[in-house]
Amino acid sequence: MFCYQCEQTAKGTGCTVAGVCGKSPEVSDMQDLLIHITKGISMYAHRARQLGAKDHEIDTFVVEALFSTITNVNFDENRMEGLVKRAVELREKARKMYEDSCKKAGKEPEKLKGPATFDPGSTKEEMVAKGEEVTPAKGAEKHGEVIQGMHDLILFGLKGSAAYVDHAHVLGHEDDEIYGFFHDFLNYLSSDSFKLDDLIARALDAGKWNIRVMELLDRANTGGYGDPVPTKVRITPVKGKAILVSGHDLRDLELLLQQTEGKGINIYTHGEMLPCHGYPELKKYSHLVGNYGGAWQDQQKEFDEFPGAILMTTNCIQRPKESYKHRIFTTGLVAWPGVRHIGPDKDFTPVIEAALAEEGFTEDAPEKTIMVGFGHNAVLSVAPQIIEKVKEGKIRHFFLIGGCDGAKSGRSYYTDLAKQVPKDCVILTLACGKYRFNKLDFGDIEGIPRLLDVGQCNDAYSAVKIAQALAEAFETDINSLPLSLILSWYEQKAVCILLSLLYLGVKNMRLGPTLPAFVKPPVFEFLQKEFNLMPITTPEEDLKAILG
Repeated sequence: MFCYQCEQTAKGTGCTVAGVCGKSPEVSDMQDLLIHITKGISMYAHRARQLGAKDHEIDTFVVEALFSTITNVNFDENRMEGLVKRAVELREKARKMYEDSCKKAGKEPEKLKGPATFDPGSTKEEMVAKGEEVTPAKGAEKHGEVIQGMHDLILFGLKGSAAYVDHAHVLGHEDDEIYGFFHDFLNYLSSDSFKLDDLIARALDAGKWNIRVMELLDRANTGGYGDPVPTKVRITPVKGKAILVSGHDLRDLELLLQQTEGKGINIYTHGEMLPCHGYPELKKYSHLVGNYGGAWQDQQKEFDEFPGAILMTTNCIQRPKESYKHRIFTTGLVAWPGVRHIGPDKDFTPVIEAALAEEGFTEDAPEKTIMVGFGHNAVLSVAPQIIEKVKEGKIRHFFLIGGCDGAKSGRSYYTDLAKQVPKDCVILTLACGKYRFNKLDFGDIEGIPRLLDVGQCNDAYSAVKIAQALAEAFETDINSLPLSLILSWYEQKAVCILLSLLYLGVKNMRLGPTLPAFVKPPVFEFLQKEFNLMPITTPEEDLKAILG
């Protein structure tokens, strides 16, 4: 195996024995194989689309295949084997669709090679061996580390975008041109010949498409559940039976709320599900009582202590401890060997039964709350007051401090930075990186909270909308605003967001806690020169550089 797609990769260079995330070498190799065969699907599907032919099953599978290989989603060898076999079937379907469309158009079909004809084997053991032939390490031997790193920067961005597209699809929202985007880019990445300038241009173009993806998901979320509104969320337990919901999927939470109504079970959010409390159509359920715990990397301790059932809806699952393995469940694309899975019918009866079998919380804890729900609609509704306070000098600067959290050392930087931000400055935050400081009391500036929780990682779209609106109000551009972006990254959804920000021309961003292993020095030098992208240093040095 060779995997370097997340921030905590071994020695900062790549996992080669087993994933730091808990991924086995076998799963890692089959994931690389799945991506390779999926490229082959898109080689045919891209050409068929140019001739007017498309297939919805093929389109949605490509998205699911990409999402299934994101960090902390699918750890199950048997599930991966099934996905590879399905990919081979759909590659054949895509080939036939392409050849039939050529016949209708009176064209001779291309004789495609590489991922279009690669034999993945038929047994799990053969698939693992074949996966070893298409790891990023093998690509680096062929293309060189810089070219392979840029290839993987794009690929990891596609994986992140695919997660968002899948979230939207679950809510019934699709965009056919976005499916075409995936086929186009995977077809491009199937090439044996790359130029660095072309790869850089493609990476920025992937960022442009990801903005459209985030717009799609924003419409899906707000269309189904209303625009988030500022909401107090309880972060201490309530007496009673309990289910904890982690991941990102709003639809799964809604279905669970419906199925538990009147059963005497309290529902808690965990991790990236925290922003769900701000959506009107979710917060109306009285048994959605609060948020429990923090970010994904603390789940083994928190899940162990939680006295109820746990439902993982998307990434970020870790290896479950035996003490709670009997009461944790997965659904959707998430999988862990030996953990019970809730299928597409979304019948959560086993989760409910597990919750009722546990003790639950025996008493109410003293109530403590935090605020969520400051999406673009909520913030822009008070934009005139914010703008006035900036003009009066009462708000000096805005800091966007957010992104993925992680287990590796160095992330205390974000807590220390937030604490040291001057009291005449406002902090915007999003994604699970906010758990580093979102339970601290930052106060307000004449009624405007100093900490504004914009939402999940995909709600970076909200942050962009807010920044663009402020820039328009001040008749300037984003880079001229009193706004600084200090980002933490962990996995591939952070990659696609970074590409979107670079496409928009956002400069002077700071990224940490470490730089991606796949972004090699020549590429980072380009990003520094073009966008002044910087690694974080210390909170004191960075604040001094930003504020003077």
